[in-house]
Amino acid sequence: MAYQHIQIENSGKIRIITISRESKLNALNAATIQELGQAIREVQEDEIIRAVILTGAGEKAFVAGADISEFADYDPAQGENLARQGQQLVFDAIYHSSKPFIAAINGFALGGGLELALACHIRIAAHHAKLGLPETTLGLIPGYGGTQRLTQLIGRGNAMELILTADMMSAEDAFRCGLVNGVVEVSQLLDAAYRLATRITTRSGSAIAAAIEAINASLDPRKDGYETEIEAFGKCFGTPDFVEGTRAFLEKRKPNF
Repeated sequence: MAYQHIQIENSGKIRIITISRESKLNALNAATIQELGQAIREVQEDEIIRAVILTGAGEKAFVAGADISEFADYDPAQGENLARQGQQLVFDAIYHSSKPFIAAINGFALGGGLELALACHIRIAAHHAKLGLPETTLGLIPGYGGTQRLTQLIGRGNAMELILTADMMSAEDAFRCGLVNGVVEVSQLLDAAYRLATRITTRSGSAIAAAIEAINASLDPRKDGYETEIEAFGKCFGTPDFVEGTRAFLEKRKPNF
């Protein structure tokens, strides 16, 4: 597929997806959401790709929010449909992806932009990045999982403060409260994300997928996380990676996954 609003680059087993609307601070419009959805599907179908780095073009913004002009006239039904479709197509698709997504937050991550980062499995931020959910200044609330995933990461009280005040948080404060996994200079951001992704790709892909499933289940009230873990653990014994991993251990060599 020829993309207009995102760029795709492969480096071995790692795919870098860059949201490329720099003049609009990489804001998410409907077309970009559709392209991201397609790109996520392609990741799942590509047997070579084992990890994804998601970032924004330039150094000002990861994603500075949604394109407000597209939904300013929506009624309640249209608003609900906007959130539901976006969740299914992009945000939930990333969150439940069997291949880890690393958000390289290169600047403002606001509104839908922060929600996009929250959907990723790991987040690394540039020192100058600012993060926030300013929807209450528009008479809205986060609609792409922000109220849920932010609370899971930083706790109810911190999530309440950030969402109700609509304030922005510095990258350092985001690190201190567990919202991001690390903070680096912007010039080192992609390298740091790439090194992390590379380490992940040396591990068992089937085990990574099982771990993601079990960890996600721990946060889903509809599921028994312990039972999910037990079942996923058992299934690992039937994979080629288990055979290779145990054989490599016994032969005192690195596994070839």
